[in-house]
Amino acid sequence: MKVARLALLLILTILGLGRDAQAHESNMSYLRLQELEDGSFDIVFKEPASGRTPLGLDVNLPADASITRDKDSRFITGAHIQSWRAAREGGFAGASVNIGGLDATLTEVLVQVRWRGGNTQTTVLTAATPEFTFPVAPAWYAGLLSYFDLGLRHILLGIDHLLFVMGLLLIVPSRMMLFKTITAFTIAHSITLAIATFGLARAPVAPLNAAIALSILFLGPEIVRHWRGETSFTLRHPWVVAFLFGLLHGFGFASGLMDLGLPQGELAAALLLFNVGVEAGQIGFVILVFALLHSFAILEVRFPRWMSRVPGYAVGSLGAFWTIQRVAMLI
Repeated sequence: MKVARLALLLILTILGLGRDAQAHESNMSYLRLQELEDGSFDIVFKEPASGRTPLGLDVNLPADASITRDKDSRFITGAHIQSWRAAREGGFAGASVNIGGLDATLTEVLVQVRWRGGNTQTTVLTAATPEFTFPVAPAWYAGLLSYFDLGLRHILLGIDHLLFVMGLLLIVPSRMMLFKTITAFTIAHSITLAIATFGLARAPVAPLNAAIALSILFLGPEIVRHWRGETSFTLRHPWVVAFLFGLLHGFGFASGLMDLGLPQGELAAALLLFNVGVEAGQIGFVILVFALLHSFAILEVRFPRWMSRVPGYAVGSLGAFWTIQRVAMLI
């Protein structure tokens, strides 16, 4: 009875993770600040909305800042967009912008500042760090380094991408094959990430998310075949499947980068650093998994057989849950 209750708890936890991952994906907010020649800023703030009810976040400028152009407010599908202009005597260097209401939501705010000299800087505000301070002397490389951080966050917070990698780890029989498989996945998503970034092709977000969920679901039965000692094309050539589905995941990574509206002069550098950030997060995840397995072996930890199956069932269950959820959204 205790085992049954624990199994039920695990299933509910898996479904909860799926819900939160979807919420994180759809609830990202954006704040863009464009500096003008006179030192004022054009401001655009986009936050999630349900119908005509916004999420309820507030952009709190410095108390001595003034609004020089009234706010324009409009609703589009799933979002509330506000735009206005603000000025501050002496400029905004050293001043701070705070996002109110973050502690009551699951959202994060992606902030992009574009200075009139052409430099840009990107950062992410969360409930723990809801404030951004304008640097006194913005460095030319500050914006570029932020793309690495954005790529790292995108993979570490992208539970669907990490779950696909987990599924690959569960079906690959050897370290050499794992190297080939992860390399194929990396090459594939780098190709489509570049294609999307340079505007050569794009994939609609909603069908793309459904396809990514389907790629995770696809690995579920393959994991079970692996447990049974059976074989299939995927189990014999996992790198081929990783490459094909990696093309889809690359378009998913691109959505996190293209939403920034990158300046043409920064496309190549932003793409490179964003991709390096994604790879750093992916490699870190793989290392973490192997470190845990190595620790269990050293400590001679013995799990019940059913518990050793939990990661595989998590991949299949979440893949099925996301597929149904995202296909339903399309319908």
